[in-house]
Amino acid sequence: MTRPLVVIPTYDERENLAAIVARVRAAVPAASVLVVDDNSPDGTGAIADGLAAADASVHVLHRRAKNGLGAAYLEAFAWALDRDFDPIVQLDADGSHLPEELPSLLEALQTTDAAGRTPDLAIGSRWVPGGSIVNWPRHRELLSRTGSAYAGWILRLPVRDVTAGYRAFRADALRDLHLELVHTLGYGFQVDMLWHAHEAGLVAVEVPVTFVEREHGHSKMSIGIVLEAMARVTAWGVGSWFRRRRQPARNDGPAASRSRA
Repeated sequence: MTRPLVVIPTYDERENLAAIVARVRAAVPAASVLVVDDNSPDGTGAIADGLAAADASVHVLHRRAKNGLGAAYLEAFAWALDRDFDPIVQLDADGSHLPEELPSLLEALQTTDAAGRTPDLAIGSRWVPGGSIVNWPRHRELLSRTGSAYAGWILRLPVRDVTAGYRAFRADALRDLHLELVHTLGYGFQVDMLWHAHEAGLVAVEVPVTFVEREHGHSKMSIGIVLEAMARVTAWGVGSWFRRRRQPARNDGPAASRSRA
């Protein structure tokens, strides 16, 4: 793992992008950055191009339209794997994921658990001891905690922060996930990826991080997006339960994920 790549999806993040890229490069100078811009009307793509022109370790992937966070990440993962980057990190452009904590995620991928296994995936977690949030109203924290706990329960995921977006994947782990089977393009993408990882038998470790509310721009989150994701997660969980009931002796693994849309 000598070529880390930090993927930063953007849509109308012109006020945040330059500072975030600079902080990533300062936190881990060996890391390259891939900005994935969904044709931002505020000119974020042009700013990204300027950063790339000034720094050979910064790259830009321009997409034609805003087609969802998941679609941006899936395209970025394919780009990164084709160029042999490893590991590959997800990081928000709005400042909520602190680049200064990136070394902790990368170091976690080098540890071993009690069984002698090294993690395939490191998750920056708000809900493990040492994790925290800054400047969130109480109702938003409650919504996030409840949604994460519910998704983890119904999908039987051994992770506290199921919806976390600050993640570092080993390249081989992404290859093992069969990314062509991940169909969720919106808010539920993080849960979908984690479920695929769990079904594939990958090892995840949670690293405590501080999640900071954005200072500039506007959040793309809404209650409608959350409810839609929870409905999808419920359908996955119920479908998985029925499959286990019908075939109790079968390993409910990658074949099950192929049946999901």
